[in-house]
Amino acid sequence: MKPMIGVAAVTASLLVGGATLSVGAGQVSDVTQQSASHQKMTTCSNRTIKGAYGIQMQGTRRVPGGTELEQMIGVVTRTFDGAGNFTQIDNAKGSLSGIVFDRPGSGTYVVNPDCTGRTLFQPAPGVSIEERMVIVDYGHEVRSITVSPEQAMISTVGKRVGWR
Repeated sequence: MKPMIGVAAVTASLLVGGATLSVGAGQVSDVTQQSASHQKMTTCSNRTIKGAYGIQMQGTRRVPGGTELEQMIGVVTRTFDGAGNFTQIDNAKGSLSGIVFDRPGSGTYVVNPDCTGRTLFQPAPGVSIEERMVIVDYGHEVRSITVSPEQAMISTVGKRVGWR
């Protein structure tokens, strides 16, 4: 038999000035309702991240068109449509390649019920980038790493635009 944790299941009555005061009644169902509510809120889908996100990225990548590795930083505005597609504008600066301003792009994404997912992005013909992501804070934040191409070691943190 498992021990009960807490006093949520205990009900005590106290006679105070001719009135009965009950302590503990209803607490078990409140905890159960909170747990069920939390479970419903943590099931994710493509709709969970619908909207615009401001993303900061940093890491190491291959110099575009070259063989050398460089450090890179960047910022992105990415808008998810809630149906598996996104568009974005990024500004990325490489330690060797310099900065590219306002580069448009688009791609696809899939969100799993456990709030993990992936994106596929093609910044140029023949170039494909795959990210793996985790959605946190009920969809208000997205964190990702680049898994392909293998030479890219880039991580991102994105926050929903306009959310406090």
